[in-house]
Amino acid sequence: MMHAYQEMYLSNAQSLLGDAFDYAINSCEIPGSDFFKLFVVSSASKSLENGEPAYISGKSGVETAMLILNETRDEMSCAEPMTGFARSKEYWMGWALAYYQWYSGRRFSEILNVLRYDDLDRMYDTLHEADVSKFAEIAESLVTVKYPDTNLKRLRLRCGLTQAELANRSGVQLRSIQMYEQRNKNINKACADTLYRLARTLGCTMEDLIERG
Repeated sequence: MMHAYQEMYLSNAQSLLGDAFDYAINSCEIPGSDFFKLFVVSSASKSLENGEPAYISGKSGVETAMLILNETRDEMSCAEPMTGFARSKEYWMGWALAYYQWYSGRRFSEILNVLRYDDLDRMYDTLHEADVSKFAEIAESLVTVKYPDTNLKRLRLRCGLTQAELANRSGVQLRSIQMYEQRNKNINKACADTLYRLARTLGCTMEDLIERG
């Protein structure tokens, strides 16, 4: 799995999103379900999932929350951040979601279309003290039900190839393969040469790669 940024920055991204969720929901008193929606449509969600340096090693969580609110609600800071030794439930939500997004490579819009605020609220008691990989495992099982594997991914796995190996053997760019498998690009609109290269490498027909339904 290719990640948008190196693992050395992951803890920064987790802290940033945890602090952003905590500040917006607890200090600014914005309902959690509302802030989830604001976050998804903001430029911050795209910047974070793309691993932009300003977010994974620059901005603070409070700055990020302020940016989201200013961009989506024409609001700036609304309160002083709460201080305390214990991490809040909302901090855990942001912290865990940042990990799962990095781990899976999925878009936040896709993830939060499946994992709503209320879902994470219910998960908190049993998962907040567990290793975050447990949350990622559960999240992946839920998201996969909503967004099942593409034909390209299914056929690639059948051949025992990684995305990078498929790219090297087919001559199709790795990023394109990633985006087709994540449904960020529609493989049905790929050029015939791309479909031919993939199909030849995977030992299938071009039609086998087309998504239906």
